[in-house]
Amino acid sequence: MRVLLTGASGFIGRAVAAALLRRGHEVVAVLRRPPAGASGAVQADFAQVPSRAWWQRQLQGVEAAINTVGIIREQRGQGFQALHTDAPVELFHACAAAGVGVVIQLSALGADASARSRYHLSKKAADDVLRALPLRAAIVQPSLVYGAGGGSAGLFDKMALAPLLPLPAGGHMLVQPVHVDDLVAGIVALLESPPARVATLAFAGPRPLALRDYLADLRQALGEPGPLRVLPVTTPLFRAAATLAGQLPGSIFDAETAAMLLAGNATHDNALPGLLGRPPRQPREFIEAQAAEPARRAAAVQLWLPLLRIAVALLWIWTGIVSLGLYPVQDSYALLARVGLHGALASVALYGAALLDLALGVLTLAAPARWRRPLWLAQLALVAGYTVLITLFLPEQWLHPYGPITKNLPVAAALALLWALERPAPRRGA
Repeated sequence: MRVLLTGASGFIGRAVAAALLRRGHEVVAVLRRPPAGASGAVQADFAQVPSRAWWQRQLQGVEAAINTVGIIREQRGQGFQALHTDAPVELFHACAAAGVGVVIQLSALGADASARSRYHLSKKAADDVLRALPLRAAIVQPSLVYGAGGGSAGLFDKMALAPLLPLPAGGHMLVQPVHVDDLVAGIVALLESPPARVATLAFAGPRPLALRDYLADLRQALGEPGPLRVLPVTTPLFRAAATLAGQLPGSIFDAETAAMLLAGNATHDNALPGLLGRPPRQPREFIEAQAAEPARRAAAVQLWLPLLRIAVALLWIWTGIVSLGLYPVQDSYALLARVGLHGALASVALYGAALLDLALGVLTLAAPARWRRPLWLAQLALVAGYTVLITLFLPEQWLHPYGPITKNLPVAAALALLWALERPAPRRGA
């Protein structure tokens, strides 16, 4: 079967494409940025809302269409209205006009009459249009989807590793997570044996369970010792923290995702076991034994890296503040004199270095991603420079019992780690 697949480069789309190819289907991948030399791929940006007339030209010879495009949070140029509603609606109308045999829409559990979030409402709007069209179609509404490389999976892995996890209502809201492999198997089953008319199908794990129990299962699967320790927090405090997290670049957690989490995500009408002919995978089986340690390490890095970055920023900021006057200025001038700096030059060195430290601290917190690698190198070079100067002119500091200079060694290692873990900026023209 020749299948047009949108969102083919996304977390779920990639898995669907691989499964279709294994089953012998031909995949027409719709990509926002097709790689150079990709054969059979179609370039389309849902944010620009391709028209139904354009889609009809792409649908020539296509027997089925699967839409997996979706975002959990809006960002610049990527909005719910365009990606979840307007662009899919144009595709669905084109499928009806072109006589496409079957359409599968990847929606979300909760995109129903009780929907409140813009995420769910935008999904529901497209689902409603599809239900009104004369097509054989399936609207798949999965619960939380877990799988390697998934954004929500990474978030829940980090939560599972936390030494103490603050959760509203003690984490007793119900969820019913499903593994991506089971979700994809269900989609393929629907493609190969579609419903006679538009059907809405919930895809979920074997049973509802409390969020804290799901995270405890993940913690065990990751091989992290000890129980999951939950700190109950009030709902207003949780919402406030989510609002603050939503201001951080790249965060998938904000006020709206917090509201969705508080509402729970479970169903009593799970269609997946019937399609699979077996129960879906249990959460404690989501992570295979050989993948547990790499997954645990990746989650640990993602959990503690922001804290390391904040600690480095506070180190620079506090050093700058101390140098501006909290430490006796005359003592600072005495140390500079031993380095050979006197008078106006010493003042420039003292206050210039303090302002530089403050600037580095602020940039550590606020610099855009493309600046971070050079920023870590600049800090590493400055620490090395300070260490060399002190070694040459104030060598007794190496023997100080509080280790003011020896502490530069772990600081340098931390900066090197931050540099190594930072994603390199893409090359121009790449």
